[in-house]
Amino acid sequence: MKDVLLELQERRAEAKIGGGQKRIDVQHSRGKLTARERIATFLDDGAFEEFDMFVQHRCTDFGMEETKIPGDGVITGWGTVNGRKVFVFAKDFTVFGGSLSEAHAAKITKLQDMALRNRAPIIGFYDAGGARIQEGVAALGGYAEVFQRNILASGVIPQISVIMGPCAGGDVYSPAMTDFIFMVRDTSYMFVTGPDVVKTVTNETVTAEQLGGASIHTTKSSIADGAYENDVEALLQMRRLIDLLPLSNTSEVPEIDNFQPIDVPDKSLDLVIPDNANKPYDIKEVILKTIDEGDFFEIQATFAANIVCGFGRVEGRTVGFVANQPMVLAGVLDSDASRKAARFVRFCDCFGIPIVTFVDVPGFLPGTAQEYGGLIKHGAKLLFAYGEATVPKVTIITRKAYGGAYDVMASKHLRGDLNYAWPSAEIAVMGAKGAVEIIHRKDVGDPDKIAAHTKKYEERFLSPFVAAERGYIDEVIMPHSTRKRVATGLRLLREKNLTNPWKKHDNIPL
Repeated sequence: MKDVLLELQERRAEAKIGGGQKRIDVQHSRGKLTARERIATFLDDGAFEEFDMFVQHRCTDFGMEETKIPGDGVITGWGTVNGRKVFVFAKDFTVFGGSLSEAHAAKITKLQDMALRNRAPIIGFYDAGGARIQEGVAALGGYAEVFQRNILASGVIPQISVIMGPCAGGDVYSPAMTDFIFMVRDTSYMFVTGPDVVKTVTNETVTAEQLGGASIHTTKSSIADGAYENDVEALLQMRRLIDLLPLSNTSEVPEIDNFQPIDVPDKSLDLVIPDNANKPYDIKEVILKTIDEGDFFEIQATFAANIVCGFGRVEGRTVGFVANQPMVLAGVLDSDASRKAARFVRFCDCFGIPIVTFVDVPGFLPGTAQEYGGLIKHGAKLLFAYGEATVPKVTIITRKAYGGAYDVMASKHLRGDLNYAWPSAEIAVMGAKGAVEIIHRKDVGDPDKIAAHTKKYEERFLSPFVAAERGYIDEVIMPHSTRKRVATGLRLLREKNLTNPWKKHDNIPL
């Protein structure tokens, strides 16, 4: 028995060293943690339970039978984050460059199956060079098995991908199907084909960072939902995100103790809206003064910044926030903003997270670039997402709500549960100047008449009371009472029960 115990200890020690100390040192020299260090940092102390530590590849081609390392380039298992269970896998770049083999893929799919059966989130840390070429189609088959499980788990359990090194070729499509992707600046990149292939095929000379670094995917492509300065910051932020998410689509929204009262009015909100209707203000200030302790986890902060999406808590419970941002493009809706917000709204609806929407939108962005780029369908995505959502929806119109954008932004007509407006709200087909120039086209050359018509239009239509008279707005509220109104509204809607007609699945305008 003693010999067996010693053998177990030796085998574990061999598996834990991965590709060897020399390769671990190289990993550290690049400013990166090893796969095991990442898991240890992410999970609670001593909470990791590993699976398949001794799995090895079965390839005998190209001399591979002579090189076998326990674990085969990926570490899998489960643990806890602040006591809540989560499944985790981490690609080990020190072992075959983290490349995916048939056995490597089987470890991941086994973990995916367990996560789905046990209804807990799964998070993957990527640092790998793609498929293991020596295994050919067996590796490709392994990828497809992983992809299929990503699809089946979508909307059932949260799936998060953290890119912490190279992620290329087939490796990129599994993260692409997960709910959130985060990257590490300067050390991570994602692309289907690398710089060398791009050079050969298109004759473009580009670096890995220029092709698929965090700077690209968080600002231009919208592939990544955020980026962090180093591995440790990324891992700690992932702990924060996991804290905000339900374990599955049948789990309750997380709730923690809250020590910030809701009945203390914040008079500063009464001064947020500028006197000049064309002057911007920061909608994030309104969000931060509505949520508990000003603790806001923003999603895609540097992409389509004309709309803000993220998670916060109200009375200790997780809430999703969507808000037009007047500081960027006057808060207008364009293709990028519509896609960004639609995906976020659908995630919240999948997992029963209530949605609070702050509206200050002058309409959709005009121009040939937007129309040629499919603004109609992209805008319809957000419309579809809000109309489809059955979770509690609370909407506050702070200033402008013009045209079709009023409808799209969680209006009462899209089954908004509680729709409030500040006294500064302007709900109309369009702004006064444009409307008057159309209605009173014959008086355009007379500034005095236009001014009189404009004043009359503003008094008649640019106020929340017209919509309130029709029941489209449930109440006109004082800005300083916003936190209380949102909190009591969400409390009212906790037991909301709404279902859509049965269907195999919808056909959202992709």
